[in-house]
Amino acid sequence: MCKDKNIVFPTVPRVVVTGNKGNRSFIANDSLAQDVKEHFKDLVISDIWATDSMPVAIGQRAETLNTGFPQVPKNGSYVRYVTIPPDRDLGLEVPAGQKHPLMHQTDTLDYIIILSGELYLILDEEETLLKPGDIVVQTGTNHAWSNRSDHPCVQLAILLDASV
Repeated sequence: MCKDKNIVFPTVPRVVVTGNKGNRSFIANDSLAQDVKEHFKDLVISDIWATDSMPVAIGQRAETLNTGFPQVPKNGSYVRYVTIPPDRDLGLEVPAGQKHPLMHQTDTLDYIIILSGELYLILDEEETLLKPGDIVVQTGTNHAWSNRSDHPCVQLAILLDASV
């Protein structure tokens, strides 16, 4: 579990999926996220849901692959819940003036919500510290994440296929 000022965030989230049967709503599934992978020690990614059409076909889920950098389906969306440990726990050290080793660019529009902990968003020319409640609208730019604190950070990411 990740803790932040008496608020506890699980490493793997519970996912509740609703459904409709005969014009009556019901809980179709209630379980811990199923597509969970520890990519590095304590770096846990839970891929929650993906779609592969717009408008979305309600109730249809596209396949998730749970890679370090997700492959968002064409015209689709991707939701993931990520627990990011401190950089030092990952063995990451970035000397001043050097490019962050996890710098990457995506062809998606991403909404990133910081739920607990803190995390630096690193861009080519600048960086900013993110705290709980902060939301990043990541517009397909070159970026990296850096946790320079002593505690894990939990973020929720909603990624949409985009043309960059």
